[in-house]
Amino acid sequence: MTNPVLYRRRLIPDECILLKDDIILECGEEHIVTSWNAIHPKKDLHHGYSCYFLKEGFKVSKFYYEDGRLLYWYCDIVDFDYSPADNKLIVTDLLADVIIYPDGFVKVVDLDELVTALESRSLTLDTLKSCLQKLDKLLTIIYGGDFNKLTSYIEKYES
Repeated sequence: MTNPVLYRRRLIPDECILLKDDIILECGEEHIVTSWNAIHPKKDLHHGYSCYFLKEGFKVSKFYYEDGRLLYWYCDIVDFDYSPADNKLIVTDLLADVIIYPDGFVKVVDLDELVTALESRSLTLDTLKSCLQKLDKLLTIIYGGDFNKLTSYIEKYES
């Protein structure tokens, strides 16, 4: 795969957005690293980097304030759907997320959205099971002290 066109698909709300301004810094069979500015800048979140771990099913992002200070690390559990015919990669956010604050505090969020999506049939039971397995794998890495192995893909691009 060479620098695919990236899309972010969300289940809640149901939307698929072209990430037209994301810059692909590295693209391989196992991961893609991007830099980006927030699509909808917020009071805190301004820009960041993301690493898509294509085989593991998660995306690790480093979120920054406008002045370049670390806001936090944000990890999405995702599915990838690659279309070689048009070199398009759709990244579907499976709702469960993990936030790692600068002080090391780890918070798992949005698990209630899994139930909402399952009840509304935006998420199948098999996808829910896959999501929870990926979340468990990510938390095992974090709690096992190996999160730096994931963040190293991003940190090498920082000045």
